[in-house]
Amino acid sequence: MKYLVTGAAGFIGAKVSERLCDLGHEVVGIDNLNDYYDVGLKLARLAQLQALNNFRFIKLDVADREGVAALFAQQGFQRVIHLAAQAGVRYSLANPLAYGDSNLLGQLTVLEGCRQHQIEHLVYASSSSVYGLNQKLPFSTADSVDHPISLYAATKKANELMAHSYSYLYQLPTTGLRFFTVYGPWGRPDMALFTFTQAMLASEPIDVYNGGD
Repeated sequence: MKYLVTGAAGFIGAKVSERLCDLGHEVVGIDNLNDYYDVGLKLARLAQLQALNNFRFIKLDVADREGVAALFAQQGFQRVIHLAAQAGVRYSLANPLAYGDSNLLGQLTVLEGCRQHQIEHLVYASSSSVYGLNQKLPFSTADSVDHPISLYAATKKANELMAHSYSYLYQLPTTGLRFFTVYGPWGRPDMALFTFTQAMLASEPIDVYNGGD
């Protein structure tokens, strides 16, 4: 099976690519290698992947409509795992347009590539942030997600709606995964696990957002 993995230099994308290669699949990974966090960490993940014979990396931004269209036309993918996105809730307050480019336009270019080339299945990253002001616990996939409280969350809800419409219109199987706090080796350094640990090791106070709520 030939897979496209977007965001392949990211924490989840790198692990997914590695697992697919271990299972014997052919993987083409793309990433724009932006500097939202240390690019060196992304390059280190890629170095491990590029040692695998069945992995190929192409530097490409999912918001590049022509580039993504050409990639789909040239590569003959069978399945797509779309993990590329501008991450971070708080960063969306400082740089909202980055979320429009990566999360909205990027999702649409991938959906169009899948539609035009009869992709068997698209799996894409949504987020637990779509639950927003939902007060019911534990969360359920049946819960309303109509009240996002960040632009990041709003783009992820939009991703789900876009995928739903493409599934309905073009019979494209899509699966959205609402990730919560994902952690582990090679994880994102801006996540709570790492920032809390670094503060403790340095005997510094831990930043608590939203008054601890």
